[in-house]
Amino acid sequence: MCAPGPEIRGTRVELLTAPDCPNAEAARSLVAECLAESGLDTTVVERVGRYRSPTVLVDGADVMGPAGSVAGEACRLDVPTRERVLTALAAVKA
Repeated sequence: MCAPGPEIRGTRVELLTAPDCPNAEAARSLVAECLAESGLDTTVVERVGRYRSPTVLVDGADVMGPAGSVAGEACRLDVPTRERVLTALAAVKA
């Protein structure tokens, strides 16, 4: 049986990238700028692994919408946009 983990409060923002993703730094900067603009004070959890890269999740939802069936790491053609990240952050503030 697993011990209970810490309770998660507030908005959860995650940045998922594949190793050596050429778009990771731009996505990291985009998320930081959008958080500052939205006024949300939260930590971004970064995960590196076999992900569609880069992916930004806000409370577990991909800001670019549901993903198609892609297995393993792959560069995204629909990289997260400023508008989509801000829209997702505004939705959790409402």
